[in-house]
Amino acid sequence: MSKMRVHELAKTLEINSKELIERLRELGVEVKNHMSTIDESVADDVIEILTEGDKKPEEKPSEPEKEKAENEAPVKKKRNKKNKKNRRHDDQETEAVPAEDTDDGILVVQIGDTVTVKELAEKTGKNPSDIVMRLMTRGIMATINQEIEFGVAEAICEEMDIIVEKEEVPDLLEEAFREEEDREEDLLERPPVVVVMGHVDHGKTSLLDAIRHSHVTASEAGGITQHIGAYTVSIKGKPITFLDTPGHEAFTAMRMRGAQVTDIAILVVAADDGVMPQTVEAINHAKAAGVEIIVAINKIDKPGANPDRVKQELVEYGLVAEDWGGETICVPVSAVSKEGLDNLLEMIVLVSEMKELKANPNKKARGNIIEAQLDKGRGAVATVLVQSGTLCVGDPIVAGSAYGRVRAMMNDKGQKVKKAGPSMPVEILGLSEVPMAGDMFYAAENEKKARQLAESVIAKSREELIKETPQKVSLDDLFSQIQSGNIKELNIVIKADVQGSVEAVRASLEKLSNDEVRIRTIHGGVGAVTESDVMLASASNAIIIGFNVRPEASAKSVAEDQKVDIRLYRVIYNAIDDITAAMKGMLDPVYEEKVIGHAEIRQLFKASGVGTIGGSYVTDGKFVRNAQVRIIRDGVVVYDGELATLRRFKDDVKEVNSGYECGLLFNKFNDIKEGDIVEAFVMEEIKQ
Repeated sequence: MSKMRVHELAKTLEINSKELIERLRELGVEVKNHMSTIDESVADDVIEILTEGDKKPEEKPSEPEKEKAENEAPVKKKRNKKNKKNRRHDDQETEAVPAEDTDDGILVVQIGDTVTVKELAEKTGKNPSDIVMRLMTRGIMATINQEIEFGVAEAICEEMDIIVEKEEVPDLLEEAFREEEDREEDLLERPPVVVVMGHVDHGKTSLLDAIRHSHVTASEAGGITQHIGAYTVSIKGKPITFLDTPGHEAFTAMRMRGAQVTDIAILVVAADDGVMPQTVEAINHAKAAGVEIIVAINKIDKPGANPDRVKQELVEYGLVAEDWGGETICVPVSAVSKEGLDNLLEMIVLVSEMKELKANPNKKARGNIIEAQLDKGRGAVATVLVQSGTLCVGDPIVAGSAYGRVRAMMNDKGQKVKKAGPSMPVEILGLSEVPMAGDMFYAAENEKKARQLAESVIAKSREELIKETPQKVSLDDLFSQIQSGNIKELNIVIKADVQGSVEAVRASLEKLSNDEVRIRTIHGGVGAVTESDVMLASASNAIIIGFNVRPEASAKSVAEDQKVDIRLYRVIYNAIDDITAAMKGMLDPVYEEKVIGHAEIRQLFKASGVGTIGGSYVTDGKFVRNAQVRIIRDGVVVYDGELATLRRFKDDVKEVNSGYECGLLFNKFNDIKEGDIVEAFVMEEIKQ
């Protein structure tokens, strides 16, 4: 039962401790002083009795009393100041720090889990040597800078009639990263963030070049994009932010990050090449991130261009063009001749208007680190995308374990800017180190707070961070996650030896969907399970099903690190059975009974306080301590339970082998007879 101190109860009743002690003694509750404890149930009764007895009409203080109180107040304040001055004069080493006083003048100090002797002396207004002496009487040899635990500090302060309370240490990360809901009137329209995705060499960056009238590819190695670029263009006075993500499969992680911070995805497909493996992957990333997809069919000026074939191929992946009766906007364009560009931009503006994208610019900025690098001349340089609030030069920010003050900001054209609002990408300088791409950044109150937040991030161990992340789904714990409401959809990545097998596995598994969980195939492909597949599964919390294929060595290690469940099968029915069993909760361990011995009861011994002991002879096998047993009498089982005690003469033993006598005592069962057969068995788990 929890306890309550007298001074805490006095504070609750708004009376001083001395008066409460007298009232408690009148009620027959014996207490010694304000530090004495009473049961909470007793405290509740006391509160009820005293509050009912004190319900009297409020008496207003008379004018003379009021005047007297007002006159006395400054005198008291002055006297306290004088006492404080004298105390400082007496003790040159410490300066008395004002602490909270209770109604009856008892000092209350707050300390953390540990406190140094010097800090405790400052908080209590005592001489450090006095604290050291009290510690010595308790057998603790401590210097002025040595830390002591809360319990020791509490005991010492209790001797000095000072109340010690545990200081509540706020979670800096939780406080800083908690985003308050914006009021509807504070939200203003923001530009859309558009990601350009697609297969390598399908003209993504060239298309973006044509839009922003620049030549990004000229500075890229081999003419392909190898980092995320962020650019802003203005269409009829409305700004649009573009993220250009690489199309090559080696950059899957970047493409995944790009899809997660954007509103609209432009899928670039070459009209002369059609849908390629990385095109399919881009579709899956965009769908997994839940962003709107606009298809730009590029290179329509080439001789072998066939936009209709591209539309037909897209139908297989759930993207049906509007002119074919679907909902996906498909725009034929040419990055070279700039044909169809205006139409594409109009579609982007139209989709963004339909989505009603809004953000509050009048608060501290927060957003994402798009890319970061270490520059020899400028130090840590980070490309950030502001998602809400406004980031200004001079703002202290924190991004993961990096912190600092924004020394300079440049837009995508290299021009210096002083502030950046929602959906605006900027390059910033001034961070203490290079942050991780994909990290969130937050504007702090001051640089000191930013440093504390960054240190808190560093202090959090990797294990704690893993615990806080959403639990990865696996077939073994699928049923428990369904029951707890964590899983509504089971995402699956399918890899097989041939495309026909992919479609067969996909169709068979998706038929298993029921009311509790829907099975959704987010990606299907031919070939070995690659690192790219594992990263997609990790981002989408999916299970990988491999059919007649094996995972690559690198994919296996990444899967172990990311805790992604990879299941490999050679027979399609085994995959169906496993997922069906997992959904029904049948993947629990299966146990099989194994009989280990038999014994015959030949004599009974009654022991007071223990029960009836069966003097038995082990006929075959062996008996072990805590085994499961069943008693068979005339071919009928009369008891099925646990063996409580196994003895040889007067000693407890672990096991008794065949041909030896023993004493058996059964758990909560004494109705045994001579001639009963006892069968001992254990439950062994069968590996599935």
